[in-house]
Amino acid sequence: MKRKSEQPILPGGTIGILGGGQLGRMLALEGKRMGYRIMILDPSPDCPAGEVADHHIVADYQDDLAAKQLIQMADVTTYEFENIDLGIVEELERRSYLPQGHQLLAVTRHRLQEKKVLKQGNIPVAPYAEVRNLDDLRTGLKQLGTPAVLKTVTGGYDGKGQWLIRTPEQGKEALQDVQEGQVRILEGYIPFVKEISVVVARSVQGDIRCFTPVENIHRNHILHMTIAPARVEPGVLEEAQELAKQVAKRLQVVGLLAVEMFLLKDQRLLVNELAPRPHNSGHFTYDACTVSQFEQHLRCICGLPLGSPRLLSPAVMVNILGEHVSPLMKHLPDLPGEAKLHLYGKKERKKGRKMGHVTFLGDSVDMMINEVNNLGIWGQEVKQKGQGDGVFSP
Repeated sequence: MKRKSEQPILPGGTIGILGGGQLGRMLALEGKRMGYRIMILDPSPDCPAGEVADHHIVADYQDDLAAKQLIQMADVTTYEFENIDLGIVEELERRSYLPQGHQLLAVTRHRLQEKKVLKQGNIPVAPYAEVRNLDDLRTGLKQLGTPAVLKTVTGGYDGKGQWLIRTPEQGKEALQDVQEGQVRILEGYIPFVKEISVVVARSVQGDIRCFTPVENIHRNHILHMTIAPARVEPGVLEEAQELAKQVAKRLQVVGLLAVEMFLLKDQRLLVNELAPRPHNSGHFTYDACTVSQFEQHLRCICGLPLGSPRLLSPAVMVNILGEHVSPLMKHLPDLPGEAKLHLYGKKERKKGRKMGHVTFLGDSVDMMINEVNNLGIWGQEVKQKGQGDGVFSP
């Protein structure tokens, strides 16, 4: 029987999670702390969330018997990543209680639809063009100029499915594997000063709370460091939060939405991408805020009052990739006493694979960045002051 959204789901109830990655793991840990039972559906028997969940359904997401089992046992269901079959989510929404809904997923997983919906809501976005063939690409490059970025409209993360085009000839090469009529999106190059993101929460009752805007620094298109709060003027922090709230209202979000933005030299903000779930750039909240992004998400979908997202301490979060694990273990005794280590329980180390993160806490962001640089775990140093690392991150 489908639960009505106005009925709060209290501790003791069961939360179902589609996906068992690191986000599912951290959702499960927070849910367990709050007194909920956790059930996950993930095809991998050794997925990170499986280690901490009460029950793990090891099955493909399209498995109807597995879906029925989840529906029968879970009081509420959520998804922890976007690249899941939209039909499965729509079916679960129809047959059970999935307050995030499929419509939010349909928009945010499709870059072109996302841009269109935001633009229709008068939300500032980067200039873009729809590309289905070489003629579209030529027209788009004339309109937007070069460099530009050609992207797949679905799938792709951490820089995958993206081509930086500096000349029309490079654009032709990028389209070689694209079938006639297959959609791509071409985005104009944005000479941004910083990338900022805001994790915003909206409850089933429509209440909205924002975590502090943060500054993100990428390496090889993968998030390397998040600085909280972002090193920008107070007015930019306020504008970023208001913009995130505007997006959440426009999309009628239930749960979390990570809103990635570009800060331009003239201090304007453009919305870049959205993620309808907990986000890597929000991991600092686990240790630095009165409520974590994971608890806030569960409060949203369970119909509980939203917690205060107040920042208790400045924080610097640094990702641990596969290549960082060995130097991390070597320097583990050197971590400052206020640093918090989170490992995701992944068995296989791969270069570029997110294995965990460390959150540094303290009174000074510059001091924490200096601590990161001095450890020698992550290689290239990050600037303490100024405008981030200056790396183009489409």
